[in-house]
Amino acid sequence: MSGWVARLAQSSAMHMAGAFVLMGTWAVFANRDHPMPAPVIAGIVQGMLSALITLGLKTVIETIARRLEGWRARLLPPLVAGMVSFGLLSAIHWAAGTPEIIRTVLLPLAVSTSYAAGYAQALWRLRRAP
Repeated sequence: MSGWVARLAQSSAMHMAGAFVLMGTWAVFANRDHPMPAPVIAGIVQGMLSALITLGLKTVIETIARRLEGWRARLLPPLVAGMVSFGLLSAIHWAAGTPEIIRTVLLPLAVSTSYAAGYAQALWRLRRAP
């Protein structure tokens, strides 16, 4: 991979932009049966939330995993990430008037929790390596 492509792939801004576009688009799709501007508002809200969650999730997982040992270091980071993500997403979508809250948050929640589980597992393995 060339230097500029590698830098782009590691860029937090690019990850945030990708999360905004992908999950924002999902939210528009999940709310498509409702009159405008509800789907667009849901998309903007979800896009912004996904970008911010993407930025903070890695740090939170690292902090929790570093302080724990054994199964707790693998289980608690995705559990906390999932619970916090669900609470934030649900509350903010409710406040924004998103019509299809559950449908809107399920995919982003599944993605962020899966990422948290995989990353916590990777950190746990790294700590066990000689």
